[in-house]
Amino acid sequence: MSFLLWLLLPVAAASGWLVAQHQKRRKPISSHLSPDYLKGLNYWLREEPDKAIDIFIKLIDVNNETFETHLALGVLFRRRGEVNQAIHIHQNIIKIPTLDPQKRNLALFELAHDYQNAGLFDRAEDVFKNLLIVENYQIPALSQLLKIYEQEQEWEKAIKVAQKLAKLSGKKMPIAQYYCEQAENYREQGNTNRVQQLIQKALDTDPFCVRASIIEASLALENNDYRQAIVAFKRVEKQDHKYIIEIIDDLHDCYHAIGQIDQFQVYLQAILNRYDEITPILSFVKIIQQQLGRQQAIDFVSKQMLERPSLCSINSFLALSKADNTLLHNTITQLLNNKAFYKCNNCGFTARKLYWHCPSCKKWNTMKSIQGIDGD
Repeated sequence: MSFLLWLLLPVAAASGWLVAQHQKRRKPISSHLSPDYLKGLNYWLREEPDKAIDIFIKLIDVNNETFETHLALGVLFRRRGEVNQAIHIHQNIIKIPTLDPQKRNLALFELAHDYQNAGLFDRAEDVFKNLLIVENYQIPALSQLLKIYEQEQEWEKAIKVAQKLAKLSGKKMPIAQYYCEQAENYREQGNTNRVQQLIQKALDTDPFCVRASIIEASLALENNDYRQAIVAFKRVEKQDHKYIIEIIDDLHDCYHAIGQIDQFQVYLQAILNRYDEITPILSFVKIIQQQLGRQQAIDFVSKQMLERPSLCSINSFLALSKADNTLLHNTITQLLNNKAFYKCNNCGFTARKLYWHCPSCKKWNTMKSIQGIDGD
């Protein structure tokens, strides 16, 4: 609030000066300040900024000279959540017949932001589209349109806008994720052919799209095509090994279904040699216990606890051990049940489930499994 008052200090000073000049031209009087100005100042001193703002805005006509002041006030209102006031101010600016074209475009851009914050996406979309013909606003307008289409889950529009934005900005856009969103929707509808087409588009757009491989593998599993599922699941390691934990259990089931657990064991050993993730290790523990017995599994976990300490490995050891450790085992299990397993590399948001689109910063494909002693 104090920041708002200091920001409005130039407005009050300017309004007082303008009123004084106006009064001088009309007739000489002892006071240079109008009753409205004094009333606004009184509101200000009483820390009633909303009423003071209304009066100061009325005292200063909107024109090219006062453009920056009114524009700043509109932006300030929007940031405070008073979107209706922001819309009103920016609309008043646009109505000035003599307003410089560049200033008008800036006011339009801020007005579109107002509409967007107010949830009036159709109005915001129209204004941003109109600004696409202005060279300086092409990239900013496309960026905002993309946010609108993501929020409304209009993936076809998002794809077209993202493709244009990629060409103009030279930046990589999450187009493959949009194809995956469409694929998920068609999968719910049971349209397998369309899902496969969209998966291929996603992989053609981004060969490192882990999500597309997981969808493809899951679709193959639904059709009992275990060999194709294995191909898609194993592709994940090459795309981003941080996501191995998402597919390792399903991959085990696939190898088990075709009677080739020994091949899965070879694959797991290669994974253990290359990476530090604990989940593949725990899968290896299950195989060792089934084939060689509990003691061999305990020995293996004990070694891994020293090399890759984590709560998961400790809990696995306690589950295998015959010693009376029920209390400790239950305590660690409870800790694991309550902890976050994923963290956004962009904003730090944590969650227990994997989000392809971070709920906090709205970035795509930034959620990764947490590593370390309390992570994977």
